[in-house]
Amino acid sequence: MWLKSPNINCTHGFSTREGGISKAPFDSLNLGGSEDEPSNILENRKSALANLKLSIDNLSYLKQVHGNKVCSAKIGQQEGDALVTDQKNLVLAVSIADCYPLLFHDNINNVIAAAHAGWRGTVNYIAQNAINEMLKLGADEKNIQVAIGQGICQNNFEVGNEVIEQFANAGFPSSCWKENKIDLIACNKFVLLQSKIPEQNIWVMNRCTFESDFFSYRQDKGKTGRMWAVIAV
Repeated sequence: MWLKSPNINCTHGFSTREGGISKAPFDSLNLGGSEDEPSNILENRKSALANLKLSIDNLSYLKQVHGNKVCSAKIGQQEGDALVTDQKNLVLAVSIADCYPLLFHDNINNVIAAAHAGWRGTVNYIAQNAINEMLKLGADEKNIQVAIGQGICQNNFEVGNEVIEQFANAGFPSSCWKENKIDLIACNKFVLLQSKIPEQNIWVMNRCTFESDFFSYRQDKGKTGRMWAVIAV
């Protein structure tokens, strides 16, 4: 049900597609989207959070718009693509189905963040924006641990030349793509390092959403479930 990162030592997880009640093609732990039965999604959310000993009553989540806006977390839904807080017991969740989830934790200053980084968020430096908001809450770059979860791997992420041009114009090095395939992990690591996160503080799952354990919007041609990345102190 949940995959964990070794460098995040507060409650967290990256969900797989196993362990829920949704029927195909959303089988089985679908945590979002608009096509599955809402009652199934709600039950899946409750049971998945309970598995982490978290309550849905403390959930802060997003209407994601593939941008770079960071919201100060509060219970309920907001519009943006990242959440940040220094409050205990708030459950931060971002939804994914090819885009990369990034979880952040400064365990010295008790500041956390979660970001949804598709190519649009990545090219607009959403990871840097999340870190900047953490710093405002008292975090320190040298203490921030970052975990990059499952997402679409470079071999499966073919884009148009106009997308490559956006990354080049935004200052990303050419090592972040090969021909017309972008490496979003490399792109986000570039942003993290530019933001003064020590390289040893960055953990990468290195799993592709095309694998059978996960939902993939691109592979399933849009009719698929959603996974979550969750973090709470």
